[in-house]
Amino acid sequence: MADILEVKHIPEDKLFVIKLEEDMAFQEYIQTDTDLVITHTEVPKAMEGKGIGSMLAKNALKYAEENNLKIMPLCPFMAAYLRKNYETYKHLLAPGFNV
Repeated sequence: MADILEVKHIPEDKLFVIKLEEDMAFQEYIQTDTDLVITHTEVPKAMEGKGIGSMLAKNALKYAEENNLKIMPLCPFMAAYLRKNYETYKHLLAPGFNV
């Protein structure tokens, strides 16, 4: 199911969003000149375990890379995702951040 969904960026609200049937999954962030601070990831309970959160995480990491930003994973989900995929994304972690 996750492969037919699309992540939309709503910069004015500092959100990455995936529209679901009657709900949405989202990731909140704060962007500075150098960093993308991921503050919260929310996936509806009924949609957990289907790769939705991972889609949001991958999207944020791609956005950070394309915009020369470093990731600060304040969100527990994002930190866990980075721990699982550390070798792939360690170059995007902000200095001083360990996952």
